[in-house]
Amino acid sequence: MKEFLADTIKHRIMVMSGKGGVGKTTVAVNLALGLALYGKEVGILDADITGPNVPKMLKIEDAVLTGEGKTIRPAEIPIGLDREIKVVSMAFLIGRESPVVWRGPLKMQALKQFIEGVAWEDLDYMVIDLPPGTGDEPLSIAQLLRPDGTVIVTTPQDLALIDARRAIDMSRSLGVPVLGIIENMSGFSCPGCGGAIDIFKVGGGMKAAVELAVPFLGRIEIDPAICESGDLGRPFILSAASKNAEAFDEIVRKIMAHCEGDVGGPEIGVG
Repeated sequence: MKEFLADTIKHRIMVMSGKGGVGKTTVAVNLALGLALYGKEVGILDADITGPNVPKMLKIEDAVLTGEGKTIRPAEIPIGLDREIKVVSMAFLIGRESPVVWRGPLKMQALKQFIEGVAWEDLDYMVIDLPPGTGDEPLSIAQLLRPDGTVIVTTPQDLALIDARRAIDMSRSLGVPVLGIIENMSGFSCPGCGGAIDIFKVGGGMKAAVELAVPFLGRIEIDPAICESGDLGRPFILSAASKNAEAFDEIVRKIMAHCEGDVGGPEIGVG
C-alpha cells in the first residue's frame, strides 16, 4: 500500500453483506453522504467490479475519470452545502450495460489500481462498497487498506441472517473489527392507518447482534420512497425529513462516535 493512503485517509469502512438484495449499496451511499453532511471529507470506493451500482445511485453514470500519467483522479460529486464526495467505480470505465467478465486476478488488479493509483488526497472517511458474499474482494481490501471496521447489512429473515453471520466471521478472520449490523427492510408502516406490518419480520438483526456480540446500529424500514430515491439518483438521506432519514442519521452518528470518540451522538451498544 502506498504511504499516502495511510497518511491521508483517516478512517476506512467496509460495507458488507453475506448475500445480494439486502440494500448494501443503498446503505453505503447514504452512509457516505451522511458523513459528508457532517462536514467530513468523504470518498466512496465502489469495490463491486462486476456489478458497480454506486454511480447509478448517485446519478453520475456519465462521469469520466481523469488523470495525469499513471495517477487517476476520482470523480468529484457536489452534494450541496459546498460539499462534495469523491467516487471511483468500474462503471466509469465501461459502458452502462457492458458486462465485466473477469476472473479473480483481474478483479484484484483493478482494486489495487483503484486504491494505489488514485489521488484520493485528504479524506476523513473512505466508504468501501463491497460485492455480496465473502469472496476475494474483502480479502484484497483488508490487505491493501487495513480498514477500521466493517458495517454488516442484513434483512430480518433467517436466510439473510445466516449469510450475515458468515460476513461477520470473515471480517473477524481478517482482523477487521465489526462496527455493527444494520437491519434493512425492517417492517413497514402502513401509510393509511400508520400500523406496523412485518413483511420480512423485524428484530432478526438485533438478535444476531446479541448472539454474535457485535453492536446493533439500527433499523431501516421498507419505504417505497427509498427505492424511488435510488432510481432517481438522489439518496434518501438528502431528501426531506422522514423517519428513515432520522434513523439513518443516528446510524451515521454512532459510526462517527466509534471512529472519532464522542461527537455528541448516541453510543454504539451491543444489541
